[in-house]
Parts: sequence; C-alpha cells; structure tokens
Amino acid sequence: MNELIAAARDVQDRAHVPYSDYRVGAALETADGEVFVGCNLENANFSNSLHAEEVAVAEAVKNGHREFSRLAVSSGRRDGVTPCGMCRQTLAEFCDDDLVVCCDEGESEVTEYTLGELLPNTISQETLE
Repeated sequence: MNELIAAARDVQDRAHVPYSDYRVGAALETADGEVFVGCNLENANFSNSLHAEEVAVAEAVKNGHREFSRLAVSSGRRDGVTPCGMCRQTLAEFCDDDLVVCCDEGESEVTEYTLGELLPNTISQETLE
C-alpha cells in the first residue's frame, strides 16, 4: 500500500490546478499489479475539469486493463480525500464492490474503504436492464 500512496503523492506535482490550488493524485493498481496514475486537470469553467481518479482509470483502460484491485487517492493537503460521486460511479463501471480505496491522511495514516461502502446501490448495467 505504501508504494501506491507514494505514486498518488508523486503524480500530484503534474496536476493543473490554477483555480483551486487543490492537487489530487490517484494511483490505480490492476489485477496483475500494474499501476496507472492520474492527477486532476482543472478548466476555467470547472465542469470540464478532469479528476485524478478518472484520469487513472482512462489511462488503464486505454492500455487494455479492465480489472482492478486497489486505488490510492491523495491530496496535497493529506486530508483523507475520497473519490467524489462522479468518480465513484466511473470506478463502479470497471470495479467490483470490493475494490479497496486507500485515502491518504498524511504521515503513515491511511483510511481504507471498499467501493461498495463508498457507493452502495450503484447504477449498473443490471439496474438499467
């Protein structure tokens, strides 16, 4: 887990956050152990901003991965940030409820959740049928 948190922290330096100055990094581990990272990219109208978790998922999917085991999320403030609702739904498209989500609280403190805890009763292909 330490390596995953470190990867999420490292990618924050690449974030584009001229409006909020709130840097977020995410590191997504595939089922076979490969790690893909993402950082937030703000846009002046905010609604077109990309979140770190979405960028990490997109990079992994672009490279042919569809199964994931863990996600680490870290902000520059080390405030235990969790994925937002939109990112949770994006994760649910590709991940099971048991995906481990590690949230960086600074020093060596990490709070772990499962995606199912963060997003119960998600919208899925089954609910749309």
